[in-house]
Amino acid sequence: MTKEPAGAAADAAAGPGRDPEAVSKFVEGFAAQLVEAGMQRMPARVFAALLASDSGSLTSAELGENLRVSPAAVSGAVRYLSQQHMVAREREPGSRRERYRVHSNQWYEALTSREAVLKRWEDALREGVASLGEDTPAGRRMAETLAFFEFVDGEIAAMMERWREHRQERFGRG
Repeated sequence: MTKEPAGAAADAAAGPGRDPEAVSKFVEGFAAQLVEAGMQRMPARVFAALLASDSGSLTSAELGENLRVSPAAVSGAVRYLSQQHMVAREREPGSRRERYRVHSNQWYEALTSREAVLKRWEDALREGVASLGEDTPAGRRMAETLAFFEFVDGEIAAMMERWREHRQERFGRG
């Protein structure tokens, strides 16, 4: 016998006319793909649940009920996803409760936040090349690694510009 997501929150996340069991199966399947790609399990499940909700926004209680996990598990997952720029915290008007919202352009946000990391790596590698000397085997290896990250950084910037244009054409927003 298969378990169905419990309660009204699961029904709301599944949306009208949707099979809550099918939505739950999607959430777990997509989360498994994210885990295989290197994301931690609980953040992957929370992200997939938010992505699958029509509003793109759920409270901690709704996430806990949908995923059948503790508030502490949701809190840790949301903290990680916030640090990765994949979700945002919002206060419900007139309430102390927070809602967690997946960015409508979450992949763009996640990739562009990586740009800052690449810049820091490039700075560190430049320092490494300078301290090792460009003429040493280690310095040449470091210089090639630096050149790779500079190349990737430029390609990401160009790709993100093409994405903004494509998104505007396809979805009417930039």
